[in-house]
Amino acid sequence: MNNHKRVRPVKRLLLNCDMGESFGSWRMGLDAEVMPYIDCANIACGYHAGDPGTMRRTVALALEHGVTIGAHPAYPDLVGFGRRSMACSNEEIRDLLHYQIGALEGICKVLGSRVAYVKPHGALYNDMMADPLKLRAVLEAVAAYDTGLPVMLMATADDSAARALGEAIGVPLWFEAFADRAYTASGHLVSRRLPGAVHHDPALVIEQALRLARGEALVADDGSAVQLDAGTLCVHGDNDSSVAAVRQIRQALDALEQP
Repeated sequence: MNNHKRVRPVKRLLLNCDMGESFGSWRMGLDAEVMPYIDCANIACGYHAGDPGTMRRTVALALEHGVTIGAHPAYPDLVGFGRRSMACSNEEIRDLLHYQIGALEGICKVLGSRVAYVKPHGALYNDMMADPLKLRAVLEAVAAYDTGLPVMLMATADDSAARALGEAIGVPLWFEAFADRAYTASGHLVSRRLPGAVHHDPALVIEQALRLARGEALVADDGSAVQLDAGTLCVHGDNDSSVAAVRQIRQALDALEQP
């Protein structure tokens, strides 16, 4: 009789973080403090944050720590930090993506690296998740820039339509989840305007990260179970407590992966 308990396989969750969001004399984020603990850096490309010097310093910092570099393009909304939707045509979306990815790619090239993936920022990210036509425009623009360049997008309870679109266009998709956000039954993020949308308890954040790594369901805001198939976890590093949380998540995930 076999009394061994069946062990659920643990997924290697890559930690990604938005970086390089300073601008001129204005400083945002603790990039140097958080970079040692993450796997992927989503680097702002100048439209919602960032500037050439900040981009160069952030790329160099990522290379110093062996962190994969991703472009983090946005709507041209510096004042609103890219968090306001804009009525851009498909052609405008194509052009603003090519402009921003190309800018970061140029800096990567002279530093001996390259852009390895694209994660749209803020309102552009939310809009493409809500509108299949915008998602198509983003994926087609990335495919036109570089066939095979992955796009990072939100994991939901049903990713079948996005996966089918990615396969049709030929763009690899990296699905991400959030350790510090509450989810609806459909696997979408609870609006920040609602209470309980953001988890502030470090123990709860770490537990949610571990559940995602173990492939376990999360508890949605209505009490139901929601299953997310994510390969990367978005973390934040804009204050001392968030850097501590990233460090704790990294340690917990590393411990989980030990045989």
